[in-house]
Amino acid sequence: MANLVKKPLFNPDGDTDVRLRRMIGGNTTNLNDFNHMRYAWVSDWYRQAMNNFWIPEEINLAQDVKDYPRLDPAERKAYDKILSFLVFLDSIQTANLPCIGEYITANEINLCLSIQTFQECVHSQSYSYMLDTICSPVERDEILYQWKTDEHLLRRNTFIGNCYNEFQEEKTPFMLLKVMMANFILEGVYFYSGFMFFYNLARNGKMPGSAQEIRYINRDENTHLWLFRNMILELQKEQPELFTAENIAVLREMLEEGVRQEIAWGHYVLGDNIPGLTRDMVSDYIRYLGNQRWTSLGYAPLYPGLEEEPRDMLWVGQYANANMVKTDFFEAKSTAYAKSTALIDDL
Repeated sequence: MANLVKKPLFNPDGDTDVRLRRMIGGNTTNLNDFNHMRYAWVSDWYRQAMNNFWIPEEINLAQDVKDYPRLDPAERKAYDKILSFLVFLDSIQTANLPCIGEYITANEINLCLSIQTFQECVHSQSYSYMLDTICSPVERDEILYQWKTDEHLLRRNTFIGNCYNEFQEEKTPFMLLKVMMANFILEGVYFYSGFMFFYNLARNGKMPGSAQEIRYINRDENTHLWLFRNMILELQKEQPELFTAENIAVLREMLEEGVRQEIAWGHYVLGDNIPGLTRDMVSDYIRYLGNQRWTSLGYAPLYPGLEEEPRDMLWVGQYANANMVKTDFFEAKSTAYAKSTALIDDL
């Protein structure tokens, strides 16, 4: 398979006809033309993402400062390890997204990737703000770099990290598709046992500021998830030759591996030691998410019997709502565009 060619930054001979624009392999001028878009869904995505702007320091962590030293040992351990994992994920996202953008030849998609990159920076900042507020600089640094000493955490980071590094070595269309799938897995599966842990703390009356930070991050991640899902769907239309039975099997295995790793991680950091959560709850919820992600790409469920959100986990969606304002964004019927608007995760 021929390698992708990095798009030139200045290209006066690029196509101006929107009908010729393509996700990859196009001839782009790189002009940001907000009036002529090939992908109509980008307009709503762009407005929603821009209106999601928030500042981590706006959230009051005074109660968290009091709660953190009083957490149960299992909760304290989970808080530290999950935060270490999340800050690594958003950091590697910040570094990887521009690498993807170098080969995306639809300028409006690159606008979205640029916004996502900025938001990943904000997420990393929010985790630092949480740690800077609730613990000492020494403790903060130990938490940030736990992935260097915790073998399980390092294995988790290695799976996605290697997918990203592979594209650095082999710039083929399918390798780019695999990177897109890795992003889809990261945004749609990898974060969620961590998110549910923070929401579970909040419903137990602990660390309310941390949960609110996570709510805003979760809202952003929903837009990122929707972005990469649509990028993959557009590639299905434009380059169906990439979606052979063999290649689809590779993508499926990637998602199944992501689900396996997220379940194993949830068992490792949460187990049955956290009040309000059990291993079975974590396993069922993550498999349900795996079904949601795979079916949103047009394929059959991976885990029969878990097509619907588990009843004992319905509280996750309620706590994920940034301010209890529902927005049916994925049907393009936004009820409000405001900083506090919430997104329903239905992918």
